[in-house]
Amino acid sequence: MNWSASGYSRSFEQLDTRIQRWIYTQGWNELRNVQEEAIPVIGKGAQDVLLAAATAAGKTEAAFLPILNRLLNVQPQQRAVVYVSPLKALINDQWGRLAALCQHVEIPVIPWHGDISSRIKQAFIKKPHGVLLITPESLEAICVTRGSWLPTLTAALDYLVVDELHAFIGTERGKQLQSLLNRLELVAGRKLPRVGLSATLGDMNLAAEFLRPDKGSGVRLIVDSTQSGSLQLLVKGVLDRPSCADDPTPKQEPGFEDLVSGGLLDIGADLYKKLRGSNNLVFPNSRNRVELLADLLRRCCDREGIPNEFWPHHGSLAREIREESETALKRGDRPATAICTTTLELGIDIGAVRSIAQIGAPPSVASLRQRMGRSGRRAGEAAILRCYAMESPCTAHSDLSDLLREGLVQTIAMLRLLLARWFEPPMVRGIHASTLVQQILSVIAERGGARAGQLWNILTHDGTFANLTQAEFLALLRQLGACDLLIQGPSGVLLHGALGEKMVNHYSFYSAFQTDEEFRLVCQGRALGALPIHRPLVVGQFIVFAGRRWLVLDVDMDKKLITVKPGPGGTPPAFGGGSGKVHDRVRAEMRRVLSESGEIGYLDSVARALLREARHYYREAGLEKRTRLDSGNGVLLLTWRGDRTNDALALLLKKQGLQAINAGLMVQIANADDRQVLDGLRSISQQVEADPSVLLEDVKNLQREKWDWALPDALLKKSFASIHLDLESARVVAESLLHQGGGGKGGVTA
Repeated sequence: MNWSASGYSRSFEQLDTRIQRWIYTQGWNELRNVQEEAIPVIGKGAQDVLLAAATAAGKTEAAFLPILNRLLNVQPQQRAVVYVSPLKALINDQWGRLAALCQHVEIPVIPWHGDISSRIKQAFIKKPHGVLLITPESLEAICVTRGSWLPTLTAALDYLVVDELHAFIGTERGKQLQSLLNRLELVAGRKLPRVGLSATLGDMNLAAEFLRPDKGSGVRLIVDSTQSGSLQLLVKGVLDRPSCADDPTPKQEPGFEDLVSGGLLDIGADLYKKLRGSNNLVFPNSRNRVELLADLLRRCCDREGIPNEFWPHHGSLAREIREESETALKRGDRPATAICTTTLELGIDIGAVRSIAQIGAPPSVASLRQRMGRSGRRAGEAAILRCYAMESPCTAHSDLSDLLREGLVQTIAMLRLLLARWFEPPMVRGIHASTLVQQILSVIAERGGARAGQLWNILTHDGTFANLTQAEFLALLRQLGACDLLIQGPSGVLLHGALGEKMVNHYSFYSAFQTDEEFRLVCQGRALGALPIHRPLVVGQFIVFAGRRWLVLDVDMDKKLITVKPGPGGTPPAFGGGSGKVHDRVRAEMRRVLSESGEIGYLDSVARALLREARHYYREAGLEKRTRLDSGNGVLLLTWRGDRTNDALALLLKKQGLQAINAGLMVQIANADDRQVLDGLRSISQQVEADPSVLLEDVKNLQREKWDWALPDALLKKSFASIHLDLESARVVAESLLHQGGGGKGGVTA
């Protein structure tokens, strides 16, 4: 058996013969690169390790072959491993994947979540040995309800494994996970080796810093540099047109297809034609479009009298419905395509899919790479990616976003960065004060009470919540007391207040996050619909909904209600961005796409024509040098920066008395001339440091996370700014805009 180019594998020889026999039974001809490198490092059990590789590159085996090997050599019946996964479905997947290997070496695998019987859990509690598969929420529940058992668990622990590490970074769950891992080590009284499994990220050193806060330099990075197989890539341009229901003289009662825009009907028809008869994943970027396309494609199957091949999959669906989609894909006995959101980005086993379809620009380059990893996994089979860019016909009143074909150009920019192997660096510097509240309450539950100094040492000393001062931490504790979440006993020990005890004892306490809430829009008492709001919301700004601009008159955070009136200006842009925050590098690449003249081989004829239009406008409007454009009664600032920068710049301009909003490619300012804007930019460029407490005083939707309501106002604003804004980048952009070209009509409406 050939185990390497030289016919010998040093790593294979280090494995226990029982594991070697299992490898032989799998029919492996060799260990993969990431496995060869990981086995001797992880097997020593003395160092934190971060394994980064594409989907299906063998990361799980790279971690568990050496882990199980070590357990076999140090009394396996008394040792344990905690494996943390972001999804219960992924736990079930890994349970099946690891069961055969672990059974072969007589080490149990114990899944732990709400669907697992208490008998299995009680057996592990009585004798904690084997591989425990668990989510952060279930691990939190153990800390809260079984704090006295933690010393028994941690005494047996040899490794802490975190799967899909990239899915945690920069999130409330990520902060919760960091805190939980640190708390396990504190109970154990020793450092427990951490093994992170991740997709490749833009800066793996930052990912290592997340895995071991303040000590990321000590994490061993093992990054799989193996080039993926061939890629077949196509970007299909689609010109949108009104739905049939918009016909002023309809000939009959409109049906379902009549209510859908013509562009989306064209995309649905092409998907049906190209995807029928094979397994695929389609990512439309929103739950609404998931449902629309799944229904359209199912109707196509019905019309042709064939069994349905198209299944919806998103987080709001019942578990049984999601599992139907997963089973249809995995079964392999007939074609199945899932129309899905990010729920199928992670490593749930759905078998090999033939192709990936992306509707609109993806949320990020890293996200696109995750999706691509699902295709081309069979030997000799290329990965296939189809991207659909839907654009509106341009008129004399078109928005600059449409004239520059923002959606198409962003898609191209992200694809170019993907092919260049660039991905967004992980966000690791956020304060995430909401989760700090949860962890304070959790530590008190685990220990039956804690002093303020103990809480400070447990939660901040290791770097998990290190961006707080002691004064801010004490102010937080006082605020939690004012909210009846905490009380202080006569001896100075902090305990749960009446409200705190009630909330900690409810099952919903264990999750650190809450799903994005939708705001209802109302105009003159008439409901317009609902939408999630991802950007800072201020009275007096404009938002786009249902193909129109609306002026925000009032925001009721308790009722999640926004009162609006019709706003001035022409038709808003067709491309409204997405829920993902676009990175600075992506917008810079978009500018390069527009400034070049060469053909891009993977565009179809419509996409090529649309790009030529955008490039022609870019040249004719002089946008290579001009960054300030007159626009009706306002000014557009072409920053070519990402959303964290543009959101910050818009807020800074508002503090200068200007009506500014982040409009994607640009910051849009209403009711101002170039001189007023220059004065505002000059003032911003001269600021040494912006104070979040002042900057965010008019923002209505600061309370986005689960425990934000319990934060002192100053800490709430500081935490929000640390996650959502890049204030220093905004100041630098303001300074650069002062010295770049402006003025003149941009040929656009605001």
